[in-house]
Amino acid sequence: MTRIGTSDLNVFPLSLGGNVFGWTADRDTSFAVLDAFVAGGGDFVDTADSYSSWVPGNSGGESETLVGEWLASRKPQNVVVATKVSQHPEFLGLSGANVRKAAEASLSRLGVDAIDLYYAHFDDETVPLEETVAAFGQLETDGLIRHVAVSNYTAERIGEWIGIADRLGVARPVAVQPHYNLVHRNVVEETIIPVAEEFGLGLIPYYSLASGFLTGKYRSTDAGGQASPRAQGAAKYATDAGLRIIDSLEEIGRAHDASIAATSLAWLRAQPTVAAPIASASSVEQVPDLLAGGRLEVTDDEVQRLNRVSDWTPAGA
Repeated sequence: MTRIGTSDLNVFPLSLGGNVFGWTADRDTSFAVLDAFVAGGGDFVDTADSYSSWVPGNSGGESETLVGEWLASRKPQNVVVATKVSQHPEFLGLSGANVRKAAEASLSRLGVDAIDLYYAHFDDETVPLEETVAAFGQLETDGLIRHVAVSNYTAERIGEWIGIADRLGVARPVAVQPHYNLVHRNVVEETIIPVAEEFGLGLIPYYSLASGFLTGKYRSTDAGGQASPRAQGAAKYATDAGLRIIDSLEEIGRAHDASIAATSLAWLRAQPTVAAPIASASSVEQVPDLLAGGRLEVTDDEVQRLNRVSDWTPAGA
């Protein structure tokens, strides 16, 4: 188990991504994936009110609805649910009134009394940050959410949020959700991790497997021609440099009897302040690898080897 930042949330160190629920995973598949995840020891589910509004015929909230129906059906113990606000077509932005309405709608879809971890999904610079911070603080005070978090915020804006929260006397964020993985490192490592270390934030990275590339499934640029919705995103990483990372993951994983995906997740968990990477599964068969990634411990030497093979040039160098 791992603690998320300064919160009282202790979770299995791998979060199941709910972005596929209602998209590439229908109701039955979503339930089966959630069942398998919890049966295997998982207890942390990540979703958003906007999932999956991009799918033709969907309007947003489909993932939350499926998670809520599953919670009502299974009544699992101690499952932590995170969701987000700012991108639902009916609840765009982070005005105080919108944050409140969106949270109430999410609570209704999820069927819970309080949201365990509530993210500002994307920064909204059209709204004074003080208004947004105050709205999140009021949700926590009123018991609609347990903890505040931010996603896709710059280090500077995270610092501003924390300063405003302290001045207003409301809850600080306990977590930040950035795009972070072995092929997308520099921004997070240069800017976000130092802020997380300074303020005791837990990192909960998304795109942990780089749209599937870090599973080893895509080993040529031909991935772009595949039918999977994820294949186009994975294809851009299938360069000589990217494939060297896959080869190293495969070799290290073999020493632990672990998959490429599990080894990639283990590297991410070994990074400073990372609490629980997010990874999704469109089928039950994919769940064991994710759970293994939450348990595998790679050595310091293996971490350093992966650091070297995925090295990047720091900004300004």
